[in-house]
Amino acid sequence: MSRHPEDAYYPSPLDTKARRKRLDERRMRFRRAIEHYDEQRRLQHELDDYPDLLALSSLPVVPAVSRQSARPAR
Repeated sequence: MSRHPEDAYYPSPLDTKARRKRLDERRMRFRRAIEHYDEQRRLQHELDDYPDLLALSSLPVVPAVSRQSARPAR
């Protein structure tokens, strides 16, 4: 048998808690995204004050040579 029509107007407390939890999780993801974007903008603004650092950062990075001694072949 189908659900009663009044169930649509009065959801169970568990449904309400689950819905609130999903909304809170969505809100927190949105908030973290905004904070991340703001931090990236702030860092970019700080880097823009030092154009010589930007020129250095575009140079290729040479990997460090491993300092372990090679074992002789037997």
